[in-house]
Amino acid sequence: MGRIPPSRFIPVNSNLPASTVIASSVSPLQSLCLRYNSGFPMDLEIRQREKDGVVILDLKGRLVVGEAQGLLREKITGLFADGRKNVVLNLEAVDYIDSTGLGTMVICYTSAKKAGGMLKLLNLSRRNVELLVLTKLTTVFEVFNDEQAAVNSFYPNREIKRFDILSFLQQQEKSGE
Repeated sequence: MGRIPPSRFIPVNSNLPASTVIASSVSPLQSLCLRYNSGFPMDLEIRQREKDGVVILDLKGRLVVGEAQGLLREKITGLFADGRKNVVLNLEAVDYIDSTGLGTMVICYTSAKKAGGMLKLLNLSRRNVELLVLTKLTTVFEVFNDEQAAVNSFYPNREIKRFDILSFLQQQEKSGE
């Protein structure tokens, strides 16, 4: 994680942990929301939509320790309580996932299984695919790079185009050259 330039941030007061800072260009109310680990007032936004009876949660931002992971868990728990058990997390606009974010995804997956449903992942960035491979979570999560394929995977009689991690990484490497 990059360092925050000291010219943009100043400590709130000496009695608070060193990680608590405020941006000099925001109001005092906004500054209470800012944390050193994110540097942004809102770490994660979640937009809900539905396709063929499957809930798709479009995530935007950073899935990191703090409010973001609690927000995702609450959303998933609420869906399961309402009987909505098949969920796809669209991670296309998620630029960073830390270890707590990964843990939250695993907890949500486990909750889905216990509720008799499934949680699947869609549109991961190269960095996030590599993170799943490194942590061996590709053996836990079904990953897709096509939304219709992710939705079809909940229906046994529909055609599914599987996500090929090796091909994805090779293609990313070629486009980066």
